[in-house]
Amino acid sequence: MASQWSPTGALSVANQVDDWLHIEPDGSLTVFSGKVELGTGVQTALAQIVAEELDIPFARITMVMGDTARVPDEGITAGSTTLQIGGFALRQASAEARQALLEAASDQLDATVEELTVHEGVISVIRDPVRAISYTELMGGKAFHRVISLHAPLKSPDDYHVVGQAIARADLPLKLTGQAGYVHDVRLPGMLHARVVRPPDPGAILDAFDPASVSSVEVVQQGNFLAVAAASEYAAVRAADALQVTWQQVEHRPPMGKLFEHLRQQDTVDDVSFDEGDVDAAWPEAHIRLEATYSQPFQAHASIGPSCAMADVGSDAATVWTSTQGPYPLREALADLLEMPQEAVRVIYAEGSGSYGHNGADDAAADAALISQKLGRPVRVQWSRSDEFLWEPYTPAMLMDLRAGLNAQGRIIAWEHEVWSPTHGSRPRLANQLLAGQLAFGLRPPAPQWFGGGDRNAPVDYALPNQRVVAHWLTEMPLRTSSMRTLGGAANTFANESFMDELAAAAGIDPMSFRLSHMGDERAIAVLRAASDRAAWGAPLPDGTGRGLAFARYDNDGAYVATVAQVHVNNENGRVRVERLISAHDCGVIVNPDGVTNQIEGNLIQSLSRALFEQITFDEHRITSRDWDTYPILRFSDLPEIEVILVNRPHEPLLGAGEPASICTAAAVANAIFAACGIRLRRIPLAAGGQIKPSGAGG
Repeated sequence: MASQWSPTGALSVANQVDDWLHIEPDGSLTVFSGKVELGTGVQTALAQIVAEELDIPFARITMVMGDTARVPDEGITAGSTTLQIGGFALRQASAEARQALLEAASDQLDATVEELTVHEGVISVIRDPVRAISYTELMGGKAFHRVISLHAPLKSPDDYHVVGQAIARADLPLKLTGQAGYVHDVRLPGMLHARVVRPPDPGAILDAFDPASVSSVEVVQQGNFLAVAAASEYAAVRAADALQVTWQQVEHRPPMGKLFEHLRQQDTVDDVSFDEGDVDAAWPEAHIRLEATYSQPFQAHASIGPSCAMADVGSDAATVWTSTQGPYPLREALADLLEMPQEAVRVIYAEGSGSYGHNGADDAAADAALISQKLGRPVRVQWSRSDEFLWEPYTPAMLMDLRAGLNAQGRIIAWEHEVWSPTHGSRPRLANQLLAGQLAFGLRPPAPQWFGGGDRNAPVDYALPNQRVVAHWLTEMPLRTSSMRTLGGAANTFANESFMDELAAAAGIDPMSFRLSHMGDERAIAVLRAASDRAAWGAPLPDGTGRGLAFARYDNDGAYVATVAQVHVNNENGRVRVERLISAHDCGVIVNPDGVTNQIEGNLIQSLSRALFEQITFDEHRITSRDWDTYPILRFSDLPEIEVILVNRPHEPLLGAGEPASICTAAAVANAIFAACGIRLRRIPLAAGGQIKPSGAGG
């Protein structure tokens, strides 16, 4: 069976047109997608793909997304693959449906398929337009009963009139008028509001609690899982605070200041994930040799709104409303937790406050499901801000060692990248991957079954004769980790593109010219030139201001991105101010230019926040970043001027825009800081205290 991460994966299981599309009796079209709308605009873009291929008005399309009782299993909405995978499936289903409709119309209109044309859901004879029949007349309310062959004719991009247009996002009007049904808004008759009473730290175990210390609430306890449920949210919050409980602290961590030393000392499973040429043979021939170490700390998803879920669990069926990125994988994990058949568990996606990775959404769903099962009533669980910071899985801390050699002409002849990282793929499919399962039943998190994500973008997209990437996969981490936007792509690109600048400086070559001299891909050259031209690369800047650039192709086979940052460093206090970010972006054919622009802008803002400020802090016993004061993020006053350059290639495949623009930001900013004040920063967050010392401060 093909993987659901491949373009044909979901179609190998859901291979009928009816799995994806249904023409309603009123002529509207219902589209079923296993992908979900995370606030990225994919609901609109997927509908555009269907409208284009079927020649049906966009306004007639209703998208049903992420409901395991109604939509195909398309795995997880992640990795900038929604349009490549989900869009591919819907395009194929739509093309097959169009062909079936043309064949049916051919019989009705006494004309060959080649003699027919389609406009806004009406099929007519080209030479006699009066002879026509609509999709509704042909199929309204009926099933297609047709297999998706993958051979139905696809529309040429030269004929597109919907794809490529800046259609307003379909999900925004309800959101902007306060009518959108976020998961936080779901209500059921007879429901209870619940709060999980958390240990002070993930390593603590329950010692004792006094149910008599609270009144007018239900108390649920199973192992280390402790919760209260009440008729109102406020009552549940007050009861959670009032419940007398003691915990025993048992976990010890390495000091935060020793984190990267700790990672380097751990047992690893080593893998040469990329090896081209002969690095060892080339190294002695190098005229200039350079080595550097870069690091990224643990970071939180830091969704502005905390996780929430609703569950209604009965004796033989369960329904859970959640903002999960993977409705079907979560269904597997919940069925395991509740000891129910998967078919008895229905997961319904309801949008949350954004995720961009594996945040607390799945665990909140498990909390609600377990409490509902215990109490026999619908239960709503909303996490607190402290819950979110303490208990969500973080992006892994990573350590990167780079070394390279240049020949006498300043060309790279040897390049090696070593990365220390755990797997970034820890999304739940079993109860032991859910916090509720671990706390309630003492289930231990599973050993990694797959090592991946940490070496994303570790190879560079330059024409190098000798390059090697070694991944040192860590089997244990001091904090719980999982997937976050770009996985290891942002950290590895920070290391690679910072190192490219260091090599350019060592060779005495302009950083842009140095990169261009190592490029052979015309699309890579095009985005680099587009961004640098817009930035007026090489033009004079005031003292204390510098430009930096970075380039990468996401996951080495995705979208092309080049980013230029303009940064001012205050010589009196060392404060960094990012004044301008310019990003040139080539993701193949652009379905909705406004949607892509919005995604790139969001990527740049979030990745700038991660680059400058964000890190989870902890000591040997407790996580100390528990709120917005102890986990600062980018503020409106920190926003730079942002400029986006779209490179549209309508005859190239879709490459996705949900993540790629994030990977270049940190390196572009770090390189700009060097250009501004001559200081190299090799650890994130770049604005952490003490990294930039004002002149006269010593060191």
